[in-house]
Amino acid sequence: MIEYKNILGACLIAAFAILPVSAQKITSKSPHSQAHKELLASQAKSQDQIKLVEKNTFIDLIDDIEPELDIYTEGWNSKQVNPFREADVPNSKTIDVSGYFMPCPGKITSNYGYRAKFGRMHKGVDLAIRSNDTIYAAFDGKVRLTNYEAKGYGNYVIIRHPNGLETVYGHLNKHLVKPDQVVKAGDPIGLGGSTGRSTGPHLHFETRFMGYAINPSAIFDFANQTTHTDTYQFSKSTYTKARNFAPSRQMAKSEKENPYKSAAANPASYTVKKGDTLSSIARSYGMSATTLRRLNGLSNADKIRAGQILKLK
Repeated sequence: MIEYKNILGACLIAAFAILPVSAQKITSKSPHSQAHKELLASQAKSQDQIKLVEKNTFIDLIDDIEPELDIYTEGWNSKQVNPFREADVPNSKTIDVSGYFMPCPGKITSNYGYRAKFGRMHKGVDLAIRSNDTIYAAFDGKVRLTNYEAKGYGNYVIIRHPNGLETVYGHLNKHLVKPDQVVKAGDPIGLGGSTGRSTGPHLHFETRFMGYAINPSAIFDFANQTTHTDTYQFSKSTYTKARNFAPSRQMAKSEKENPYKSAAANPASYTVKKGDTLSSIARSYGMSATTLRRLNGLSNADKIRAGQILKLK
């Protein structure tokens, strides 16, 4: 009996001696850590693949909406309104203006041309608006510059377009776009106002080809809210002139080429022609009728006549 108990005790001691070894093998962290690492590696690889697909899809979308990059080269990072070099400008160029949108529905309140009052060219047209009216991109393109100029444009936006033009929108109350932003014709780009050198709410609108400020009335028929034709033929000899026709109609009087002066002239006097009025002459030289009367010693009741010479300075 004693021998049996001894044998049983020895067996139990041997069994308990084995148990800790078995438990250590089961709870070992090494196999679990390796499996965990493999799982994390597999998840990371899957996430990278998802990110790659998303990135490629985004690039495909950008390629669909962004114009060709080769137009965004010369002077793109310039802070100047005209970043181009004269030597690079061709003598003539056919410009596609079919994909247009009118920047605002207002009529012309001040034409393109020389302003004797300020002794400089007015390189765009002024269009009537109310304060905070929405201003729209005239063509597809990309925003090159948004800036503020206290003694000139105020808040302004410049957009470069695939057709070769740049358009300028001045005296804004607020920019609605940022540099390098891609826009479509008709996208809101700003709120109109009277910032900078301005006496009241209006949009100063310019159309430029490689720095040359084209008369916007050569491209747009503002009276009928359209373009004259689907293309505009730029020429260094005619870019300052408005077109004297529009499809199926005679161009509105306000849009005809200014009959009073050439763009580069700086006259000291003007000889009155038949049909002239004091207001029309004053407006064409960038001054008020009151100023023109004062320069010539005229009262409100005085009439002008054909052949009469009026002082402009």
